[in-house]
Amino acid sequence: MPARLYLPLPLHEGAAVALPAEAARHVQVLRLQPGHAITLFNGDGQEWRAEVTRMGRHDVDVVVRAQLPSRACELSVAVTLALGMPANERMDALVEKATELGVAHIQPLQCARSVLKLQGERAERRQAHWQSVAQSAAEQSGRTRVPVVAPIATLDAWLGGLTPESTGARHVLSFSADAQPAAQLPQTHAITLLSGPEGGLDAREEALARTSGFLPLGLGPRVLRADTAPLAALAYLGLR
Repeated sequence: MPARLYLPLPLHEGAAVALPAEAARHVQVLRLQPGHAITLFNGDGQEWRAEVTRMGRHDVDVVVRAQLPSRACELSVAVTLALGMPANERMDALVEKATELGVAHIQPLQCARSVLKLQGERAERRQAHWQSVAQSAAEQSGRTRVPVVAPIATLDAWLGGLTPESTGARHVLSFSADAQPAAQLPQTHAITLLSGPEGGLDAREEALARTSGFLPLGLGPRVLRADTAPLAALAYLGLR
């Protein structure tokens, strides 16, 4: 299977492209040579067959040969995961697996019980890193779109900035007695899932989410970790 590379550039038949540094390094690591085929995509839902035309010491040139047939590889529902960031390397794995499972947007949140606290330049670096993780996972998994990882926000600020057009159906993962079973979710074109950090959302945060239109959603009787629950919900949506 040819290597797949994400290029945020206009692609069309006959286009000659100098690969960006990261993509060029990837091609060089694979030891590709002029004449070898690669697959390119830019996030618009299409894929293109391209051919390596020149290998330099630090740069690689390719030419786009043809558009490939469309594949149904994206979810029928646009899913936004808004989640309290788990600590250590778990957020990296969560972004990677959520991308593989078809998420459209990821909103990292700082909540009352969050262990991971990021601000300023550190927050910007982590956002850029997670966006790179999402890009790599999209390349590897065969997706034709790359999820957007939004800037880190506090839960209160994020809830305060929501509009009806930006979220679709709203659900907060909850163990409350009135939580709706996931199996009863109606079909929808877009959904936003809110999930807490280690220890979950506190009572004030869950009440604030409900006031903002988030309905409680249950995933069964077992307690799932902060980096497991949103993936379980996303996997369920992908199988409907």
